[in-house]
Amino acid sequence: MSAEARRKALHEHLMKHGSVQVDDLAEMLGVSRMTVHRDLDRLAAQNVVRKVRGGATVLPSVLFESNYAWRSNQGVAEKRALARAGAGFVEQGHVVIIDDSSTAHHMTEWLVSLAPLTVVTNALGVMDSLAGKEGITLIALGGTFTTTFNAFVGLICEQALKSLRADLAFLSPSAVEDCSVYHQDEEVVRAKRAMMTAAERRILLSQASKFGKPALHWSADLSEFDEVLIAGDLKASYRKRLRDAKIRHRIL
Repeated sequence: MSAEARRKALHEHLMKHGSVQVDDLAEMLGVSRMTVHRDLDRLAAQNVVRKVRGGATVLPSVLFESNYAWRSNQGVAEKRALARAGAGFVEQGHVVIIDDSSTAHHMTEWLVSLAPLTVVTNALGVMDSLAGKEGITLIALGGTFTTTFNAFVGLICEQALKSLRADLAFLSPSAVEDCSVYHQDEEVVRAKRAMMTAAERRILLSQASKFGKPALHWSADLSEFDEVLIAGDLKASYRKRLRDAKIRHRIL
């Protein structure tokens, strides 16, 4: 294995598990502890990981919390609850848009039982889960693939959405603050905005932990969604803010 491939494997392992031990990495990669330390030093210099005694952890930044491999392993029970509640809005024959979020991806389990459906998505994971499923017409949005989000974004994706109309769009935020939704990637924001424009109804699926978190780009106002579904223990201050703003929402 080349040094580049080894560091990629190390990084992907970190994204999945959050933290690693040097001894475990050396055994997994079949290299010496010194080699692992050198690889970790290189990744730390790139601000990818933080070295700690005996191992390393993922940096707790909005950039790496956006990584799909990392996100897909966080808060799975809450994401499944959101997905199940979101599926309750879907009826047979609907055209449904699903964004690149790991939360919306969990909806694929329930969508198969609601066929016939047409599902439009830019998320590679959703494509893999629904491809070839009986009763599911899958429309895969093109664009430039990004490993970070495991999805296709960019001009081609946005132009494809302009030619489509859907009954429902399911989206999930990176952060929610002051009744607005934010995301750290500009191209992802543009794709989400195009999805919202293409859909008659928009459903936001959010974990309570997303409220009060930082992210760079404004994506949407909560008032633009027909329903905001929230899973987890939402602080009383945020509950009041949603009520005062008359945001249609449900806490699961």
